[in-house]
Amino acid sequence: MSSLVRLRLLPSAKCLYTEPVQVLVDGLRSSQVVTMKARATDDKGVLFHACAVYKADSSGAVDLRQDPSLGGSYTGVEPMGLLWSLRADALHTKFYKSDSRKPHVVRFSVHEGEAAAGAALAEATNERLLLTNGVSRRPIKEGNIRGALFVPPGEGPFPAVLDLYTSGGGLSERRASLLANCGFMVLTMVLYGHDAQAKVTKLHLDYFEEAIQFLRKQPKVMDSGVGVISLSKSGDLALSIATYLPNVKATAWINGCCSNIALPLYYRGSQINSALMYDPHKAVVTESGALNIKHCLHDPLAPENKGSLIPIERATGSFLFVAAEDDLNWDSCFFANQMAEKLRRHGKENFEKVFYPRSGHYLEPPFGPYCPSSFHGVVGTMVAWGGEPKAHATAEVHLWNKIQEFFRTHLVPDAGAAKARL
Repeated sequence: MSSLVRLRLLPSAKCLYTEPVQVLVDGLRSSQVVTMKARATDDKGVLFHACAVYKADSSGAVDLRQDPSLGGSYTGVEPMGLLWSLRADALHTKFYKSDSRKPHVVRFSVHEGEAAAGAALAEATNERLLLTNGVSRRPIKEGNIRGALFVPPGEGPFPAVLDLYTSGGGLSERRASLLANCGFMVLTMVLYGHDAQAKVTKLHLDYFEEAIQFLRKQPKVMDSGVGVISLSKSGDLALSIATYLPNVKATAWINGCCSNIALPLYYRGSQINSALMYDPHKAVVTESGALNIKHCLHDPLAPENKGSLIPIERATGSFLFVAAEDDLNWDSCFFANQMAEKLRRHGKENFEKVFYPRSGHYLEPPFGPYCPSSFHGVVGTMVAWGGEPKAHATAEVHLWNKIQEFFRTHLVPDAGAAKARL
């Protein structure tokens, strides 16, 4: 490495996962062309990498906040481009980051020229933490509940959120731990509970009722009801929780469906919703080899599928409907519009809609690697998720702030009253 070249990460090389970092290089020659590289390994040991070509200014500096990438994984001014453009060598590989105790470690380096085949001129390591000091993490194995509870530091009380990740993902702690850093008490749980390894033929709402009761009994919880956050398949579960169970005040539905999907839903021994299924013959093979399954789901509004529709008009809480306009898993925008129309027909305005153009199915906490395609647990093969990397990354930044605002408005009484006065 050159003793004259410095690569700095500001304000600190250690930060929260959802915080931006300034990448700055100095000590280069005037107008020197260099390649910036980033490398990270996920929880499964898969290496992800990205690169971008930059030209130093007259003082020999490169600042990713203001200087454009001339080529590589992305082009243009993208301060966090080296993070969201990280890709694995193998196609259809999703970045797996679930263990909140381990930071997302990104190694940056700067290299001479566009080929960047030589040794690094300078290096720096960014530790992106999922847990800040004081947030407690407790594995939960009580009754049927299998998950982890995150509690912010302090005496509380804290607004409570039940975090449901998508099916087939096992236990994911990333979003839950990051919400806890923002002042929420969060329980994240395996969707299939203690039978996660067995063949699942139906789901039971009782399991989620048990989870909500568990959350509300915690000593530092705010007694204002519970929020639910979802993604994909768990979106319809979140709708059912809000519809059939008490004390659910705010539900964030992200790229889900308006009907119960794939598995029938039972409550107290009786089926309450049938399952809306896929027609695999409608799948389209994309250039990458992954399937576009956007139009494979049966029509939820067809008379024969009436039993799968979730009667959300019965819900007493508020909804945040979030849909990506380029979602290729299914038509989440159509489902969001259908639910909004249904609520209005019943004289209700207890919802917000947020649509994100050129964004794909997996809307997650910001600054993680964009995933264009990966294995689909229900379909059983590789599918395309849709979206364009830059637009998708921008959507995730906006959505992260929107989620916090939504939950604070509806779960923290003073916050909701203050917003109403504005």
